[in-house]
Amino acid sequence: MASPKVAVVGAGVIGLSTALCITETCPSCSVTVLSDQFSPNTTSDVAAGMLIPHTYPDTPIHRQKQWFKETFTYLFAISNSAEASEAGIHLVSGWQVFKSPPKEELPFWSDIVLGFRPMSEAELQKFPQHRFGQAFTTLKCDCPPYLLWLEKRLKATGTQMYTRKVADLWELHGEYDIVVNCAGMGAQQMVGDKQLFPVRGQVLKVHAPWVKLFIRDGDGLTYIYPGIHRVTLGGIREKGSWSLSPDAGTTRDIFDRCCSLEPSLQGAQDIEVKVGLRPSRLCVRVQREVLSQGGVKLPVVHNYGHGAGPQILLSDTTDFPPAPPLLPHTVTSCKTEHFSTKIE
Repeated sequence: MASPKVAVVGAGVIGLSTALCITETCPSCSVTVLSDQFSPNTTSDVAAGMLIPHTYPDTPIHRQKQWFKETFTYLFAISNSAEASEAGIHLVSGWQVFKSPPKEELPFWSDIVLGFRPMSEAELQKFPQHRFGQAFTTLKCDCPPYLLWLEKRLKATGTQMYTRKVADLWELHGEYDIVVNCAGMGAQQMVGDKQLFPVRGQVLKVHAPWVKLFIRDGDGLTYIYPGIHRVTLGGIREKGSWSLSPDAGTTRDIFDRCCSLEPSLQGAQDIEVKVGLRPSRLCVRVQREVLSQGGVKLPVVHNYGHGAGPQILLSDTTDFPPAPPLLPHTVTSCKTEHFSTKIE
């Protein structure tokens, strides 16, 4: 039988990571990435890219922990390789501070990040408005170089990438055997998902090379994330807003809030404002489906809706999930002409 032809719709971190996972786990597949936008024009390009998990209320904790652990392990290996600089991935230490102790002082991900511990009294003196804090080391991904690195790896495997706006997944049925939907907010119209909604984010990218430690307020709205070349200041979460225009008042508010946590940021220069729409659902959609018309079937795997938190996988501003475990099974099912709908 000919190699299954797989189309991945979407070229953000979700889409490219999923496409790469398919090429690595199912090397017999012929993979094509289709998207109306590639880097530097994706939502992922705006992402702060810190691995600090958000909790999804309608997704089991054990599944969220599995996703985060796999993501952390994968990115940690890259950060510990010769490709770390090109991929834009590095370790960063810092603090998460709270005005009052959180309900869970030991979050589900505390044994995955490195060196997790309560902040000392001496450390908390830096934050007089906060009574509790957590210190740990996690991973920071500068998303623009990471997206280019993913594209480079995909091209090396023979993966094709085309600029194409897909209005309906069914339009791909005559060209591909399997479709993987990583379209982010585009899935709202593409598959009519009424549970998907935008959460508008706005961040500042500044030049402040003296800032080496991350600082995140426990509510997840205010954060300072040092990258390789720039520091990301955030943020805001506006549920239901579709505006991609920077708001001057929001810019000032973000800058003031971050300066209250790190006063030295008053000297930051070259401030650049970025806006993106997080594709959000109460429950991430990782699901198999079979589209059918006139007796013709098209197997689909949905993998989107990871942006429900203020947070790459389950992390600030966008996501780094592993490709769904459904994919290898889907390819096998396609080969044997057996395919069933199942939510994972």
